[in-house]
Parts: sequence; C-alpha cells; structure tokens
Amino acid sequence: MKVRDSGMPEEVQWERLLDAELILDRLGIGEDLRDVAELGCGYGTFTVPLGRRIRGTVYAYDVDEAMAARTRERAVGARLTNVVVECQDVLAEGFGLQPRSLDGCLLFNILHHEDPIGMLALAASVVRPGGRLVVIHWRYDRATPGGPTSRCARVPARLRRGR
Repeated sequence: MKVRDSGMPEEVQWERLLDAELILDRLGIGEDLRDVAELGCGYGTFTVPLGRRIRGTVYAYDVDEAMAARTRERAVGARLTNVVVECQDVLAEGFGLQPRSLDGCLLFNILHHEDPIGMLALAASVVRPGGRLVVIHWRYDRATPGGPTSRCARVPARLRRGR
C-alpha cells in the first residue's frame, strides 16, 4: 500500500532540510547496532550514513521504485556493501525478514500513512527484544516546509509526548 503523498520536496531541497549525521548522532545510532531496517528510505538520506555507522546490514525499503533506485545508486556511489535496497510494499508483503531478528527499525518521516499504529506494530515485529524502534516525523507548522498536511500529521492523543 503506497503511503499518501507526503509533500516531500526534491532531493536537493530535502537534503538541505535534514542534517542526517546530526540526527543519527542525537539518536545515538552507531556501531552498537548490527542489522537494521529502514522503512521508507526515500532518496537514501539516512541510508548511506546508516551504512557507514552500523556493524551489520541496512535493509532499506521503499514502495517507489525511483526512490529505491536512487538509494541503491547512492549506496553504490559510497561503496557500501552492507546496504540492501528493496522496492517492496512492506505493509502488504512484510519485510521478508525473520521476526525479532534486527537490532533496530527506523521510520523517518513516514507516519502520515493511513494506519500509523499498524505500521509501528509491523516495524516493531522485526526488532529483537532489547532492540530499538526509532521514529522521527515532520513537525507540521507554517515554518516547516514540505511535509504532509496537518490532516495527515495528526497523532492520536495516547501517542503524544507526556501521555
């Protein structure tokens, strides 16, 4: 199932909006992780830095073949041999990985899906006990360019900070 249009800008603008290295630093993502999945890899903005940081394999997924191809191209250009990119509808077909087999699963700017709770549950199903489910998403306001509409960005009350 393709996730509704996120309003994601062109690659050059997207790369200017996000400091992937800083974000990964702040999230504490490094060599302590072995194998991770990235759901919705997009242009590969986080995939390439992930591949440089972790000890194992990055399994990167996107439902859009152009995005998957761009991520593959960037990983090859960076000479990363630990990045596997699949054009796959993970929500319909699953990850194709063993349950509870990964150190982490990353969902970056993808929670505008029709069923974010189901998406989070699916992502959590491939993470081993003690592993990490890491999520970031757009903050919707007038100052934040791009991103899903406010209608798409609603977060259920039980998932908001402090609840």
